[in-house]
Order: sequence, then structure tokens, then C-alpha cells
Amino acid sequence: MRSTAAFGRLEQFDLEPQLNVVRIIQHPAAARPLFAKRTEATGSTPTEVSFGPFRLLRTQFLLLEGDKPVPLGSRALEILIALLERHGELVSKQDLMARVWPNVFVEPANLTVHMSALRRALRDGRDGNRFIINIPGRGYCFVASVAISAREN
Repeated sequence: MRSTAAFGRLEQFDLEPQLNVVRIIQHPAAARPLFAKRTEATGSTPTEVSFGPFRLLRTQFLLLEGDKPVPLGSRALEILIALLERHGELVSKQDLMARVWPNVFVEPANLTVHMSALRRALRDGRDGNRFIINIPGRGYCFVASVAISAREN
């Protein structure tokens, strides 16, 4: 569990002022996973998350842009799911590595490589798209607006 003092220091970082990181990153005690919000509200399990031109079909482990599959490796897709589950919250590099490579020691460079592939696939930072921000030395935060639904087409 993160301490409130540590979170307060995090709020001082504002690397991309147009995104207003202080407003975007929620207090950890108040944050609930994106997928849990829908389940609690409707009693159904969300299976589709939409953001920008993309749709994540979680039960199929598939990312679509429009109706076309986005070529993305399973590790990068798992990173995306982890970030979406904690939408608007800073996810530490350690948390991501533990999620994507459970019970395996990997160098932090592995996370960097797969994060780069994910950002490239999303065209993050190009054409006005901004989905993921990095807080150097801390982790990543999914900052784009998302919509969730309980069924896939």
C-alpha cells in the first residue's frame, strides 16, 4: 500500500502541463479498478473497453482499431490491460513487471521494450493522441478517456 506522503510527492510532478497530471492521477485510496466500477454498478462483467479509435475485447485478448485487429504482442497487451484496470492512476514499473512477468526475473528494459511497442501500436503522442504518460523513475498512467460495456459484438 502506498503512503499518502509518497503520493503527495508524486502530485508535484507535472511533466506535461496540458494533461494536468495532478488532476488525472487519482488518490490510491479512492481509486477502484476500471473493470470493477462496471461490475459494481450493473452486476455484469465488462468485456469491452473503448478509447480513441481503439476497442479492447478483454475476453478475447484482442485490441481492435475500428474493426481491424492491432498487431500487438501478448506482453504489450497485458500491460495495456493492467493500465486500463487502473485508469487514471499511476502504475509502478514494479507492479507492471510483476503482472506481466509473474514469478520471473526480467530486466526493466523488457518493460521499456514492450511499452514502446504498445505506444507505437496506439500511435501515442502522434496526431493528437495521448493515451499513456510516463512519470520517470515511477511508472505509467493511462490518461485517455475510456468507455466500457458489458458485452462484445
